[in-house]
This record gives sequence, structure tokens and C-alpha cells, in this order.
Amino acid sequence: MDPLKKMLQSHINENRSIYTFTIVLLVMGVIFGAVIVNSLPPQEKQDLYLYLSKFFDEMSKGKFASQQAMFAQSYSHYMKYAGFMWVLGLSVVGLPVILILLFLKGVVVGFTVGFLVNQMGWHGFMLALVSVLPQNFVLIPAFIVVSTAAVAFSLKLIRRQFVQKTSMPILPLFMRYSLLVVTVGAFLCVVSLFEAYVSPVLMKVII
Repeated sequence: MDPLKKMLQSHINENRSIYTFTIVLLVMGVIFGAVIVNSLPPQEKQDLYLYLSKFFDEMSKGKFASQQAMFAQSYSHYMKYAGFMWVLGLSVVGLPVILILLFLKGVVVGFTVGFLVNQMGWHGFMLALVSVLPQNFVLIPAFIVVSTAAVAFSLKLIRRQFVQKTSMPILPLFMRYSLLVVTVGAFLCVVSLFEAYVSPVLMKVII
């Protein structure tokens, strides 16, 4: 555990400026997502609310996917997202796409919470509190770590190829980068377990 802790501390210390940028970018995405809710046409809001009401009605009757299927779907989605960021970090051209993906993640969170509160008031806030916010306390930092690691690795490639043009060995950096993403994957597994086994129960209580 100590080597892993040291690796994370070293990674954070080396990339403080990138972390600051990615955190600000994600917060901007959350704010943008919340603002979008207020700019939606009334008809679109009504359509979304009807769809949401139908989903909640089915959930209150116990009509939802099995917990195993929910876990598999959730974990697969998050790992694909993190894996795509990892792949983008291996290329120079993937740098802007990583930042766009992180921004969009913030937009989704902001829009979801904003829509629930806008349409359902206090009940919407309670639903967001049990169905959106708990897992995102882990999920958001996890994606910030992955995106920062991907941006940092991509920048190292850019410096190596176009700026310094050194023969710095890339394999140790690649191994550290990959190990960090795999470690984050373990936390994503915990998030998916919460979404599959705990969140539906809490949502059903609130509904």
C-alpha cells in the first residue's frame, strides 16, 4: 500500500498545475450543465420529466434490471470511459479530446442534478442526494486523476517529440501511467457496486 500511496503523492506533486486546470474545467462543466436546464424549451422539459416519471414509477413497482446486470453495465461504461481517456493519453492529438470528455462529464452531473431540482424541487434534491451525488464523490475525483494522468503523459510525449527531443525512456512513464489508471479502475468497481446494490434501494425509499 505504501508504494501505491507514494506513487499517488508523487503524481499529484508533479502535476499540481494540471490538477488545478482539470478541476476548474470540470466545475465549469457542472455549472454549464445546470445552466442548460434553465435554457431548455418547456416542451423538452416536459418530455424529459414524463420519461423520468415513468422510470420512477417502474422502479417503485420493482421493475428494474437485476443487480448483477446493473453492476456489469455500470462498470463496463466507466471502464470504457477511463480506458478511452488512457488511449487518448498515448497520443499527441488526443489531448484536447481528454479535456472535452472531462468537461462533458461535468455537464452531465450538473444537468442531472439541476433537472431533478428544477422539476421536482425538494424531492428532486433528495433523489439527487441518494442517486447522483454519493457515487460522484468517488467518480469525479477518479476521472480527474485519469484525465490529469492522460494529459500529463500526452504533454511528456509532446515535449519528447517536438520540444526537447530527448531520448528519455518512455517505458517507465508508460508503466506508471497505466498502473495509475488500473488503480482508479478498482475505485470505479466500488462505485459500480454502490450504483447496483445500494442506490436503487435508497431511490426506492425516496420515491
